[in-house]
Amino acid sequence: MSIQDNIARIRAEINRAAVESGRTGTDITLVAATKTQSAEAIRSAVLAGVDACGENRVQELTEKLEAGAYLGAQLHFIGHLQKNKIRKVVGSADLIQSVDSLSLLSAIDRVAGELGLTQNVLIQVNIGRDEDKFGLDAPSITAFLDQAALHAHIRVCGLMTMLPFEIDRVETRHLFAQMHQIFVDIKDKKSYDNIDMEFLSMGMSADFADAILEGANMIRIGSTIFGSR
Repeated sequence: MSIQDNIARIRAEINRAAVESGRTGTDITLVAATKTQSAEAIRSAVLAGVDACGENRVQELTEKLEAGAYLGAQLHFIGHLQKNKIRKVVGSADLIQSVDSLSLLSAIDRVAGELGLTQNVLIQVNIGRDEDKFGLDAPSITAFLDQAALHAHIRVCGLMTMLPFEIDRVETRHLFAQMHQIFVDIKDKKSYDNIDMEFLSMGMSADFADAILEGANMIRIGSTIFGSR
């Protein structure tokens, strides 16, 4: 099937899950995970209606920016961001989804300040306590946000998570539900000028429908759009 056909099928599944969870498909932001994909394939995905493109690697991001691959969609950085590469991402990415430490947050804030802008970020949470994944432990989030509120050139727009591989659907739904409850609790209880719990980014090709059913409003889809790498 073509990229356009794949996205149409995904949109239909998004709408079904959204309606079941009391929303509509327009409430869900579809991020195309574009790691290793060509500029031509990315342009096809943008033309077919993805809301944003998500890159994992800084070098790919800069090369594809120069090629105009993302024109017409937002650009998100969704991979682990090393501090020595921050300057290539801040101001280029509309949203950095993978802030996983206070030192990284502070470095992004410093660069954003030097550039005279405010960088939108999500806080990455390691909800499954997976040693192979980055992110904060759930109990650390409140203290982290207290510190994030002191950074003038950062806007925290929500939370992101990646689940451990090889867990069953029951555990998947359970962890997604935990993330949603954390998201709601912060939204209800925290009030900072630069923190707005707008996005809950969770769910990928294998589990995005379950993520939506449990409250996600942003999903990151790669292979189901582009095919296996």
